[in-house]
Amino acid sequence: MVQIPAQPYDFVFDPAKAALLIIDMQRDFVEPGGFGAMLGNDVGQLRGAIAPLVALLAAARQAGLFVMHTREGHKPDLSDLHESKRLRGKGTTTIGDSGPMGRILIAGEPGHDIIPELYPIAGEPVIDKPGKGAFYDTELADIVAQRRLTQLIVCGVTTEVCVHTTVREANDRGIDCLVLADCTASYFPEFHEAALRMIVAQGGIFGWVTDSASVISALTAPAEPAAG
Repeated sequence: MVQIPAQPYDFVFDPAKAALLIIDMQRDFVEPGGFGAMLGNDVGQLRGAIAPLVALLAAARQAGLFVMHTREGHKPDLSDLHESKRLRGKGTTTIGDSGPMGRILIAGEPGHDIIPELYPIAGEPVIDKPGKGAFYDTELADIVAQRRLTQLIVCGVTTEVCVHTTVREANDRGIDCLVLADCTASYFPEFHEAALRMIVAQGGIFGWVTDSASVISALTAPAEPAAG
C-alpha cells in the first residue's frame, strides 16, 4: 500500500483492491460540434482534463491497475429513458433526437462513444448507464463485488453531475473514492471547484481529492522489498 498526498488527508492506496473509473468521456460531451456544444456549452472547459487523463490511463495500464469506463445513454427504442429525463430542460432538441453526431445519447451512435484518446482496450469494461450515477441500473456493483474492490480512482465529466453522483453512490456502498481534480471537469468552472470542496468537506464526507501526478507517482513507485 502507498500513501498518496490528498485532501483532506493522505489516501492509503491499495492497488490490489482499487480500480480506475473514467466517467462519460464521450464525443457528444467533450468534442467540439457535439451535443454539449450544441447546447451552448464551452467544451474547452472539459477538454483540459484529456491530457492528464491520457497520462494517467497509460500509467494505470502499465501498472496493471483495473480500468473501467462509463457512457451515459439509452437504448434506441428509449425503453430505459424516464419521461421526466426526456422532457427536463424544455429544449427544442432532446435525448433521442438527431444531433451533430447522430441520435443524442443513444447507444451505438457516434456521439455516444468514448473519445479516441481514451478509448478502452480489451479487458476494460464499458458500463453503459441510463442515469447520472454509474451504479444505477448497471452491472458496476456486480463487478465491484466480484473483484472485491474497495477503492475507486474517479475521473471524467462532469464533476458536479455524473462524477459526484457516482462518488455518492460508491460512498453509500462502503467504497473509498479518490477524485482527481485535473482529470475531472465541468462546463462551469465554479461548479467544478464547489463539487471538489463538497467531497472533502467535514473530514472527507464523500472521499478524497488529489491530482493525477500524485497517483501516477504511486503507480510507478518501485515496490518495497519484503521485510526480512
